[in-house]
This record gives sequence, C-alpha cells and structure tokens, in this order.
Amino acid sequence: MADQKITELAELATPDIAADWVPIVDAGGTPTTKKITPDNFFNAAAGKQTIFIPAGAMRPTVSNGCADLVSAETTAGRPDMIVLDFDTGSDEHAQFQVAFPKAWNEGTITFRVFWTSTATDTDGVAWALQGVSVADDATIDVAYGTAVVVTDDNISAAEDMLVTAESGAVTITSAAADTMTYFRIFRDVSNANDDMGEDARLIGIKLFFTTDELTDG
Repeated sequence: MADQKITELAELATPDIAADWVPIVDAGGTPTTKKITPDNFFNAAAGKQTIFIPAGAMRPTVSNGCADLVSAETTAGRPDMIVLDFDTGSDEHAQFQVAFPKAWNEGTITFRVFWTSTATDTDGVAWALQGVSVADDATIDVAYGTAVVVTDDNISAAEDMLVTAESGAVTITSAAADTMTYFRIFRDVSNANDDMGEDARLIGIKLFFTTDELTDG
C-alpha cells in the first residue's frame, strides 16, 4: 500500500510539460491532480500586502498639526514610546508619504492604527485617514481624497498598546503606478465615539494594499 502511494505521488509530481502546466499535490487525503498555468502560479503570489508606518516617519502638518514627535519613557530600561500626540480640542493632523511598489493595483487601501493613552479609562478616539497620489511633473498642491474613520476605545490602562479594527476602504485620489502617495491622518474630535479628555498618542499605522504582479519589473 505504501509503495502504491509513493508511486501515485511520483506520478503527480511529474510536470505536464506539453501543456505547460504545473501539478500541485494535495497534501491531505487521496492524491489528486491540481494544475495551474504559469501565469496563475505567479499571480497567486500577488494579493493583499501590508506596510507599517511608525509615528517617527510622520510629521505634524504645518496647519492644524498635532504635537511634535516625542520619546515618552515607560520605565527606565524598557521600551520608550515614540509618539505623536493629538489633543481633544480640535482636529489635529500629521502627514506621511509612501511610494507604493509598481505592483500595487492602484485600488483602495485600508488601515489599522496603533495607539496608546496616558489615562486609565475606557473612553474612545476616532482616527481618520485620507490620501492623494502625485505623478512625475505634476503639482503637489492638490486636495486629499475623502477621509475614512476608524474608532477605538481605551481599555482601562495607561500605556497599553491599542490597535483598531481594520478600516473601511480608503479611495486614493489620482491613484496610479509610479506616483508618490501623500497621506494625512488626524483625530476626528467631532466623531461621536471621540470622547477622550486626554491626548491620543499615535504609535503608527499599518496600511493594507493589493498587488496584482509578482515583482516591480
């Protein structure tokens, strides 16, 4: 029986060169032949990707900016928090930019925010993100796209790592390959969930985007 199984697997592992397909052996149950074309094989490696932008890679906007970047100590010899502080009185903003890989499909993106608080309470914050892409030889003096908001709540402990759910889809204005994409993140204090009386401390943001090519070639 074991010899028969080995023979079956060996037969399945032999590529069908004439058809230019690649066989894939199903690891579970009875071996079956699954074939995909080379194009599909490479495209299978494309899909949803992530990139993390730490607060240290962001800057307060010139107008209505958040506080400057600070290193806040937890306990000596333990991790410092590299954060941007957003207060509760008005919408405050920070900016960063990303040159997405050419393999980006120029579609919508989503995001998750990593943040913390100085207070021991359970009140909430609303984070918003908007973006615009700028091509070579085009003006940078352009308006951002529509902001998308994601909300989160403190969990009764200061200095806890807090991570939002993944946001809804963010449409990037003028999205295209080989562009620079500018993002603005801000605290939306007019949102009903934003009832924190203290600063919201931004640690970073994870962007989710989709690629439709294996490489940037």
